[in-house]
Amino acid sequence: MFTSASIKELEKIRAKYPTSRAALLPAIYIAQREFGWLSPEAYEAVADILEVPKATVRGVATFYAMYKQRPIGRHLIQLCTNVSCMILGAEKLVDFLKNSYGIVPGGVSSDGRYSLVIMECIGACGTAPAMLVNDDFYEDLTEKYIAEILDKYK
Repeated sequence: MFTSASIKELEKIRAKYPTSRAALLPAIYIAQREFGWLSPEAYEAVADILEVPKATVRGVATFYAMYKQRPIGRHLIQLCTNVSCMILGAEKLVDFLKNSYGIVPGGVSSDGRYSLVIMECIGACGTAPAMLVNDDFYEDLTEKYIAEILDKYK
């Protein structure tokens, strides 16, 4: 199920750890990167290559928010709605994303372009509201600025 390049990468990572189980986090990350999300087949592929129970892989993967348990859009928007961001308009920005792009928290836009995840804290209280799109950080958000940002992610 993994490409030969991913298998080589997984073997290299596995060699760095004293046990297979210790390599679970990076192995799960590679599976998510390769398959887009963590399907039951992805759990099985990781379990097979690391020789650990599938339930162990699933238990670790479902513990962390960074691992996606269902298909996501091509671009992942992670918008903070914690106190500072909320006070400075994050809830209005959630409504903007819903009304302008058709995405709701936990959902995928109808064109498959975006997924939206609400973050508890993104660590940018001084420049709130803030978000990540994929691995790119944005702050001092407004509706207009979000539209400009998202226009870059086709």
